[in-house]
Amino acid sequence: MTSLIHSPARYCVFIFLVILVIIGPVTALTLNAGEARSSTPSIAKGDPVYVRGIATGRPQQGLQIWLIGNNYAQVTTTSVASDSSFEYELTSSDTRNLDPGQYFVLIQHPMMNGQFDIIYNAATGQVINRQQGNGMAIFTLTGAGSLQSSDAASALISAVNSQNVDDMFSTVTFFISEPGAFIDFVGEHAVGEKFTITGTTNLAVGDELMVEVYSSSFAPTGKGQPNEFSGKSGIVKVQTGSGSSNRWSFDIDASAFRPDEYIVNVRAINQQATGTTTFTIVPYRIKTTVLTTIPMAPTTLPGTVTTLASIPSSTTKATPLPVWITGAALTAALLIAQIPGRNKV
Repeated sequence: MTSLIHSPARYCVFIFLVILVIIGPVTALTLNAGEARSSTPSIAKGDPVYVRGIATGRPQQGLQIWLIGNNYAQVTTTSVASDSSFEYELTSSDTRNLDPGQYFVLIQHPMMNGQFDIIYNAATGQVINRQQGNGMAIFTLTGAGSLQSSDAASALISAVNSQNVDDMFSTVTFFISEPGAFIDFVGEHAVGEKFTITGTTNLAVGDELMVEVYSSSFAPTGKGQPNEFSGKSGIVKVQTGSGSSNRWSFDIDASAFRPDEYIVNVRAINQQATGTTTFTIVPYRIKTTVLTTIPMAPTTLPGTVTTLASIPSSTTKATPLPVWITGAALTAALLIAQIPGRNKV
């Protein structure tokens, strides 16, 4: 909410101003008038713009809207509804015909005297202050000798804010740029993988994009010749991003893809925005499992553990017999075995 207070002698006006860039019912961008922002929001050519808000006091002649941009100026009025709400629209065809650049919107409230004290003379292209004499030209907005857009916006603010003018105002700004759809790096994938192709765009949230993924070797063939299509296509909606860039994504299941180079094309359904890139699908990768033995640490069971002390034992080492005794014993055994009739009873 922006509180617009001109002087203690005059009542104050509260104006809620919101600028919405939308397609259908989906909100893409929201701005509050007077809100400090780190950057100026941006829309793509061909996206509609709505300036909405609440103006208390319900002025009978409505509010005066000034739109100033690069080599462009438009001054119009918009009515205030019974609930004090108002809306000013820039249609898709309006923004499609605007040059890229920064645009400044000033919403002017007539306040106590019920008239706009700062007006635009379309015949001369001049901005007039009706409180000075019979109406004095302050600066030239359009035509020969007109101020550049930024200077014109500054001069307009100074004019409406001057001490002899009781009109009040609030402002918003935005950028218009050429529509763009960009694709992030896809990389290499294998047959059977599931992955997501992503990208950025300056199109409004809710805008639709057609995404096509197909083999680069795909081409028309003659009758009777095999022609196996490998790829996928579909429509996705733009999602909220950060700053002036929104996001989009497209899921791929490469189970039915064959190894090849693939082309990705993305294009806007309602705007002139396209993007393209390529990536590669390689043959199916066989997953190998490496078994690793993990050493187990010794486990101590809970309870009392009794440690037995080792008792040293005495060991008698056998002494080998002399070689001559061993040989004599073997010879005697052989002689006894050869005596006849020894084993007979």
